[in-house]
Amino acid sequence: MRAKQKKNSAAFRIAVIGGVFGFFMAVIAVRAVYIQAFCNEILSEKAANQYKKLMISRGKRGTIFDRNYKEMAITVDVASIAAYPGQMEGMPQIAKALAKELQINRKELSQKLSSGKTFVWVKRQTTPKETTNIKDLQFSGIDFISEDGRFYPSKTLAAQVLGFSGIDGHGLEGVEFFYDRYLQGEKGEFKIVRDALGRGLNDRKSPEVENGGKNLILTLDSNIQYIAERTLQEAVDSYLGESGTAIVMVPKTGAVLAMAHYPFVNPNAFRSYNRETWRNRAVADSFEPGSTMKIFTAAAAIESGECTPSSVFFAENGEYRIGKHVIHDVHPHGWLTLAEIVKYSSNIGAAKVSQMIGPETLHKTLSGFGFGEKTQIDCPGEVMGNVPPFQRWAKIDSAVIAFGQGISVSAIQLISAVSAIANDGILMKPYMVQGITDKNGRILVGFAPKKVRRAISKETASTLKTIMAAVIEKGGTGAGAALDGYSVSGKTGTAQKADKKGGYAKGRYLSSFVGFAPVENTEIAVLVIIDEPKKAYYGGTVAGPAFKKIAQETLSYLNIPPAGNPDQITVQLKHEATG
Repeated sequence: MRAKQKKNSAAFRIAVIGGVFGFFMAVIAVRAVYIQAFCNEILSEKAANQYKKLMISRGKRGTIFDRNYKEMAITVDVASIAAYPGQMEGMPQIAKALAKELQINRKELSQKLSSGKTFVWVKRQTTPKETTNIKDLQFSGIDFISEDGRFYPSKTLAAQVLGFSGIDGHGLEGVEFFYDRYLQGEKGEFKIVRDALGRGLNDRKSPEVENGGKNLILTLDSNIQYIAERTLQEAVDSYLGESGTAIVMVPKTGAVLAMAHYPFVNPNAFRSYNRETWRNRAVADSFEPGSTMKIFTAAAAIESGECTPSSVFFAENGEYRIGKHVIHDVHPHGWLTLAEIVKYSSNIGAAKVSQMIGPETLHKTLSGFGFGEKTQIDCPGEVMGNVPPFQRWAKIDSAVIAFGQGISVSAIQLISAVSAIANDGILMKPYMVQGITDKNGRILVGFAPKKVRRAISKETASTLKTIMAAVIEKGGTGAGAALDGYSVSGKTGTAQKADKKGGYAKGRYLSSFVGFAPVENTEIAVLVIIDEPKKAYYGGTVAGPAFKKIAQETLSYLNIPPAGNPDQITVQLKHEATG
């Protein structure tokens, strides 16, 4: 009886256990059928995500050309190095070798590789040598992905104007930044596929996005830019200056043919330069103009009707007191006409002219020439400069503003204002880009010359041209800027730099010369500024010869015939801009 009970009990337990196992087997079977039949796509996608990486790509960034369609900025294929940490064998040793070959921080790289991510960038846009060296090491889990990189064929030429773009294709400085929305290509996505060892299963190059960026056609001429840059370099180095700026403009249109800076920057390696050198100082910096302002004081006097070029003022023999302040001239003078005040650059004479016409008239003329407002040039970071309201001018303010102290201007404002005199009194808007095209060269947007306003009458402009021409003659402060075969009108500037404590810094000057040629039918205006020259500091001595060289070679390059010999045309190509 007991044997029978034990047998029944064992059979029951077996049945229960069998039932439990049967239930779980059924559940597993049902789950397997469910997964196989209904979850196939989801699981396949999860599996694929383990060896696929979604990447973002843009159409090729547009090309930047000079006005003669020479390439100034282009997009080229470059390699970027990536890693799949989970597929790397001997990660510490690999990190050490990569950091050494690529000149990157080993600790930061190790942290990235240990972050738990399935994909990390090791270094974007490597050099061909770096790429080859890493490939030769044959590390597991390392990949090479082709991307678009920005390249500047002429290296330092017009670097501060062009600016540069970052590794993700966004413009960061200069024209690259200002016109970024046009230059950028359309965004697209693509996937890279790798096996368990990190080996490629598809083409490593990102596919071309259908629509690339638009192209820019600049007003700059590479040859004139080269002339300006090399001349500027010679001037700064010769006089041991800190830096220099030069601009060449077409007064009739406002088109900028050259905008030069020294020291130079190579945008292909912009990170290796001090950030201060990236800036387009011709647009982004302001300064006290010094004696170049005397031509606008003369303009205000003539335009007011209270003065003519032959109006006479007593220059106090070199020393003139206004309250507790004393104004000096470099050379003492007695009686001077208005024309002679400009020719000999008399501070005292300019101060007396300002006193005669009054602060409101002078302020109105300065504003008419565009001082105290942005020119709206198509470059980033433009400053307004500063012309205080005339209601706040004290007697000494009115005097010193007349010869360029107590106000600030930018280089682009100054040359635009002088160009207005050359352009019969009409102020034009300066511009750097003349057109935007598609990849086939078809013009999408064109930028025509734009008149801002009439700054002075045509008659006043004509009178000023004659007065400024005398500055270049024998005895004038700008005699060293005279051209061979071309008439010139211009003005020297020697401004003592302000210090941070107020007042002016001893021995620190800004030397400048601005002018235009030929006077009769002006083709170009040129401004040269040398910052803190050491060997000499008068504008006529330091900047005048640089003006002469830039203007002379530019007119020759442009085939502008010298006066009195219309058949003589010299084409100067030896300054071909090669970077």
